[in-house]
Amino acid sequence: MAASLRAGEFRVYGPPRPASIPPVQSSGKRSAGILLPAFSPRRNGDLGIGDTLALHEWVDWAADHGVGFLQLLPINENGADESPYSAISSVALEPIYLAIEASEIPGLTSAEVATARLDMTAAIAARLVDYPAVRRAKRTLLELAWSRFEDAAPGVRDEFARFRREETTWLDDYCLFRFLMEWHGETLTWDQWPECCRTPPRARAFLAHERTRDAASIDYRLGYYAFVQWLCFRQWRALRNHAESRGVKLMGDVPIGVSWHSSDVFFERDSFHLDWCGGSPPERMFQHDRFLQQWGQNWGIPLYRWNAMQAQGFPWWKQRIRRLTAIFQLLRIDHILGFYRIYAFPWRPERNRDFADLNPDQAAALNQGRLPRWFMRPDDTAANKAANLRDGDSRLRAVVEAAADAEIIAEDLGCVPDYVRPHLAALGIAGFTIPHWDCNEHGHPRPGSHFAECSFAAYSTHDHDPLGAIWNGLHRATIGHPESHPHSAEAATASAASHTLGTLAEFAAIPKPTHGHWPPFTDAIQWRLIMALFASNSRYAAIMVTELFALENRINRPGTTGGENWRFRLPWTLSEIRTNPALNSASTKLASIIGITRRA
Repeated sequence: MAASLRAGEFRVYGPPRPASIPPVQSSGKRSAGILLPAFSPRRNGDLGIGDTLALHEWVDWAADHGVGFLQLLPINENGADESPYSAISSVALEPIYLAIEASEIPGLTSAEVATARLDMTAAIAARLVDYPAVRRAKRTLLELAWSRFEDAAPGVRDEFARFRREETTWLDDYCLFRFLMEWHGETLTWDQWPECCRTPPRARAFLAHERTRDAASIDYRLGYYAFVQWLCFRQWRALRNHAESRGVKLMGDVPIGVSWHSSDVFFERDSFHLDWCGGSPPERMFQHDRFLQQWGQNWGIPLYRWNAMQAQGFPWWKQRIRRLTAIFQLLRIDHILGFYRIYAFPWRPERNRDFADLNPDQAAALNQGRLPRWFMRPDDTAANKAANLRDGDSRLRAVVEAAADAEIIAEDLGCVPDYVRPHLAALGIAGFTIPHWDCNEHGHPRPGSHFAECSFAAYSTHDHDPLGAIWNGLHRATIGHPESHPHSAEAATASAASHTLGTLAEFAAIPKPTHGHWPPFTDAIQWRLIMALFASNSRYAAIMVTELFALENRINRPGTTGGENWRFRLPWTLSEIRTNPALNSASTKLASIIGITRRA
C-alpha cells in the first residue's frame, strides 16, 4: 500500500463531496473497471497461475464493489510463448488458464490434483508465474483426464461430441496443426517442418497416410487437442454466465495480429503477407536498444492481405470476433491504428540484429533495396489520408458487424492520425484518454468533465508503469542532480518530470507544494487521482489492479523479452485481501468512489 503522509508534505483532505463532481452526459453505459490479467490472481487451490475459478472469485468481488467490468489481456492460445499477444490461433483458447479441479475436469480425482499441488509448492508460492512448471503440471493432468474420458458420463461425452460438430470450421484444422507441432517437436515452427508437411494439402495427405498405419493413435491425439479446447470454452462460457448473473461484464482483448507461426497463417496463408511483419516506427525513448531507436519495434506478426479478405467479406475477422463475443461483452481492439495503416518491416525479428547498427543505405543494400515503411501507404498527403480512412472504415465496419451487441474499445495510443478519432466516434468505438498525455497548447490537462463521452479513461495500460510507479519515478527525476548544469540533460529531465507531475496534480486538483519538491506517492494522492479519473465524463474508466493496491509492479516492458514480463502475480488471494483491513480498505474506498461518481 502507499505510504502515509510524512511531516513536511502537503496534505490532501480526502475525495471531494458528490456536489463537486461536474455533471456528466451519460449514455447509460457509464461504468468502472479493473484491468486484471488472467495470469495474475491467486486462489487457494491454483497451480501457480490465475485461472477461471480465480476470476470467478474476482467477478463476485467486482459485483460486491460496484465494478462494472473486469478487463483481461488476450486469452487465445500462445503455445510456449509467454506473451499473450503472440497467439498460435485466433480462436483456440490458452489451456494454461484452465482451473484444474476434480469438479472442473472430468476424469480427475481430488487426490491427483492435491498431489500435483504438492509437487508445485515452490511455483505456487512464487512471486512470479513459472510458465514451464505450470505448463508441465497442467499438461500432465489434462493428458490423464483424456486417457479416462471414455469412462465419462454419457451426457458429458455427448456435450464434447456436440462441441466438435459445432466448432468444426476451425477446430479440425487447429487440431491437425497442434498434432503436427507435437509430431515434429514444439521447438520447430511450421516453416521448418519437413516438406511432406509444410503446406496444408501436404499436411492433410501426411495425416491420411499416418491414419492408414495407426488410425487409433492418430485419432486419440487429435481428440486430445479438441478435448482441451472443449474444456477451455466450457469454463470460460461458465465464467461469462456467472458474470452476467452478477451484473459484471468481461472485457477481452483482440491483438492486431497473430503469430507468424500460427495455425491461421499455416492454413490461410493467402490472407497474409509472409514477407512483411507489423510493428511500430522508431522511438527515441528506447535508449537501451539501438535497434528500437533506429528502426522501431518489429512485432513479427505477418501483415494482412486486406484486399483478399475484403473480397471474401472478411470471414476470418468475423469468425475471430464472433467466437470471442461468446465470452466477452466488451472487446478492446489492440493497435486499432493498424486497421488504417501499419508500420512494416521487410524482415522477420530473427534478423533484427543484422540491421541494428546499419544506416538506411546499408540496410537497403543488405535487403534487396527494401526498408521498413508504412503499409500500404503513409499519411503524408491528403489523398493518402483519405485512402487510409476508407480502408479503415471498411475493415472496422466488418468488426462492428461481427461484434453485434458487444461494446468495442479502441487502443488508439501513439502517433494518431487526425482522421482516426472522429471516425472511431462515428462508429461508436470508444478510444483511450490518458489524462497526463491529453494537454492543451498551454500544457494544461483537459478537465475530466470535457472528456468525450465515447471514450475509455485510464492512467496506464499493461505496457506502462502503474500510477504509483509513474508518480514516484517522476518524483525522483524532479530531484535531479544538484551539481548538474542548468542546461544539462539531467536538468531537462527534471523539468519535464516536474511538468508531468504538475499535469497529474492539476487534473486531480491536488495542491502544488508551496516550497520544495513534489512529495512521493501517498494514499491521499492515490485516491484523489482515482477519484478524478472516475469522475470524468468518459463512458468507461479503469485502473489496473496494481493501482488499486498502490503496487509498482509492471506487467510488460515493450521492446524487451523475458525477465518479469507477463509474469506478475498478486501477492495475496482474494480471501486474504478481504480479511486484511488495509487491503480491504482499498476495495471499500474504490466502491465509495464508484458510488460517488455514479459509475455503480
